[in-house]
Amino acid sequence: MNLSPETLITTMNTWPPECLWLIMLATCFAAILLLNRLFGPPGLYVYISLAIIGANIQVLKAVQFSVYPEPVALGTILFSSAFLATDILAERYGPEYARRGVWLGFVSYLLFCMLMFLALGFAPLTAEQAGEGMAWALPYHHHMGALFIPQAALFAAGMIAYLTSQMHDIWLFDWLKGKTKGRFLWLRNNVSTCLSALIDNTVFSILAWMVFASDPLPFKTVLLTYILGTYWLRLIVAALDTPFFYIARRWEYGGREYDRESLGSSEHSNS
Repeated sequence: MNLSPETLITTMNTWPPECLWLIMLATCFAAILLLNRLFGPPGLYVYISLAIIGANIQVLKAVQFSVYPEPVALGTILFSSAFLATDILAERYGPEYARRGVWLGFVSYLLFCMLMFLALGFAPLTAEQAGEGMAWALPYHHHMGALFIPQAALFAAGMIAYLTSQMHDIWLFDWLKGKTKGRFLWLRNNVSTCLSALIDNTVFSILAWMVFASDPLPFKTVLLTYILGTYWLRLIVAALDTPFFYIARRWEYGGREYDRESLGSSEHSNS
């Protein structure tokens, strides 16, 4: 039985995209639970950074779902799942930890882009230089360029939208926690995530396709196609992550205890 990556990918290409969508969603949520259980806040920091980097690569691929008339860019699941990670940080460890995770995600993606940009700065091999032994490397310079040369407008719009929506999510989640006296976790999770996801879609779409675009699109097109077009996916992710949030609260980190006081004392000792 051939289990090569190429064969597995070819097989998965025949599956309904909704099936792969659910598998990816379950994988993301399970990874968040496991990383939180094994490593606490550092594990969630790692996930947030990977999710932001991965989402900005996956968004280059569009998929046709049977339940939606227009092709949809990937990346929604990875990016949306980061809201679950920051909400867990805010709920279990405090909003200071959640904000730190957001900034680490931002810095990770920025540094990743800088390093890949520098890598692309090296002149690619010529056929003569490569010879037979390195001939395999000849096409990869252009492949890497297609993935990692960011469009300035999309990069700026994405990072502004990311910081705005994630910081709003943390603030609203913590505000609702105070108003509900720590009750109604499902309400806090869904309200903060759904509103913050709408902010993310709105800020990114207006900046990318109107403010920074060389040929701005009409607002009606931006609203219907880009802001609301994929928002239904964000709502589904927000609804489905709620059971995992309850599992995360019960299945807590098994190592050293983290709390707001330990963060404050740590920062005080470093100052």
